[in-house]
Amino acid sequence: MAPKEAPASQSSQVTGGKKPAGKAPAKSTTEKKEGAKKGRKTIRRETYSTYIYKVLKQVHPDTGISNKAMSIMNSFVNDIFERIAGEASKLASYNKRSTISSREIQTAVRLILPGELAKHAVSEGTKAVTKYQSSK
Repeated sequence: MAPKEAPASQSSQVTGGKKPAGKAPAKSTTEKKEGAKKGRKTIRRETYSTYIYKVLKQVHPDTGISNKAMSIMNSFVNDIFERIAGEASKLASYNKRSTISSREIQTAVRLILPGELAKHAVSEGTKAVTKYQSSK
């Protein structure tokens, strides 16, 4: 019968507590690669804060916004996005389509947003789509 290999957790016990021989660590800091920085990796968070700030400055150039207010606005935009996307998805599936087009988005906006707000949103959306089509 062949001898069994020691599991990875017991490998240091088998070698006498020493690490296996390998390359010695680099002595100078200039030899380190740029991608191998020490420290914690920052978690990327995607928010609408830059866009919210730009719109605020278009509407009220001398008005600021606090971090808490920006967080609330970001949550609001995410919520409205989820509602419109969900409704547009339902509309596409009702019509046996696998693609959400601007038509589904427009209908979803009309269904979700109330009265005058829906009218303004539809006109702004139509303007944006027209501008995009002309730039192609």
